[in-house]
Amino acid sequence: MTPALLAAFSGMGLGLALIVAIGAQNAFVLRQGLRGEHVPAVVAVCAMSDLVLITAGVAGTGALLDRVPELVTVLRWAGAAFLLAYAVVALRRAARPAGALVAEAGRRTPLVPTVLTACALTWLNPHVYLDTVVLLGSVAAAHGPLRWHFGAGAAVGSVLWFSALGAGARLLRPVFARPAAWRVLDGGIAVVMALLAVGLLRAG
Repeated sequence: MTPALLAAFSGMGLGLALIVAIGAQNAFVLRQGLRGEHVPAVVAVCAMSDLVLITAGVAGTGALLDRVPELVTVLRWAGAAFLLAYAVVALRRAARPAGALVAEAGRRTPLVPTVLTACALTWLNPHVYLDTVVLLGSVAAAHGPLRWHFGAGAAVGSVLWFSALGAGARLLRPVFARPAAWRVLDGGIAVVMALLAVGLLRAG
């Protein structure tokens, strides 16, 4: 294996390790995939956002966050507020009667609010900057002239993961034909979002 390919696969491995963990993005992509609603748009937003952040990290933008910690603080509070609000919405969905859940399952959310939610879950999460820009960027810098191969591998890993999550969710649709399954999913999403928000607040 050539050094360039080795760097690319190293980037893909680290990128996947950072992305695959349960988080706000993944929970949202999974829910959209199960609903079969604007999946390509949501996957594109998540993947393209990662591409921008990975590029920034490889280019050395991570040093900016180290010099301006106030920016991370603002993102931390804004992200925590958004995640808590989303947790409340998910909890309210989980508490709805079975008839309301069935009616909601057949009702589509407009594209623009869906895309804006995906953007908020990505760009208001300071962990995205710390993991993708700072950590991944630092490891990429260690590869010297091959850092862009490392970054390209990380970007490919992101595209593969979000595409697989969005498209693969349809395999679980028979399970989610029952309202009780949606209650469990939305309840789980509410817990994940709340824990992420608390984690952000405690990180300060």
